Parts: sequence; structure tokens; C-alpha cells
Amino acid sequence: MISSMQAGSVVVDVAVDQGGCIETCKPTSHTHPTYEVDGVVHYCVPNMPGVVARTSTYALTNATFKYASMLAQMGVEDAVAQEEPLRKGLNVYGGSICYEPVARDLGMEYKPYQL
Repeated sequence: MISSMQAGSVVVDVAVDQGGCIETCKPTSHTHPTYEVDGVVHYCVPNMPGVVARTSTYALTNATFKYASMLAQMGVEDAVAQEEPLRKGLNVYGGSICYEPVARDLGMEYKPYQL
């Protein structure tokens, strides 16, 4: 896909410190943050949120507090039953892998979460 992009396009791999999500990405640094592959600029600095720790903490908290609060008040079963984003984010429950891509990637048995 990278080679089909227009020259001068930019790709940012926000998961490079966890193995990356783009085949042509490799970790860079703040000193040398970019490189090009097939004319596409790659920015792959590990732990990007760490550069703006306070701001990224507020952003993450604002995005996740609703769900943490629901889990604390209702428990896992009721919160997951009521909130689709929580169901979609559930990877392991009751000793089973309930998210098919994770099971497949690990070569393990997939057992869907049952409401």
C-alpha cells in the first residue's frame, strides 16, 4: 500500500514501540524522526504521547474514564452487556480468549464472549 501512495504523503505509526502496524516502519528518534520509503515520509517515534505527557494523560483519561466508571459501578458483565465499545475491547474473559484476531495471532482457541 505504501508504494501506491502519492509521493510526499506521510504515514505515522503510533504503535511502532509495540511492533508497529505498518510493514515499512521502523523506530526513529526525535533527533531523526522521519525517513522515506517509495517517496512516502514515515514518522515512527516510539512513545509519542510521552513527549506531551500531561496533555496525553488528560486526553486518555477523558476518553476512557466513562468506561472505567461503568466497570467500577456495574461490574464487568453488566457494563459489557450495556456498552458495545467495551464488548469490542474485551480480549480475555473467564480464562478464554474472546477476541478472534488475538486468538488467531497467538494460535490459540477462540471462545466468543456470551452475554
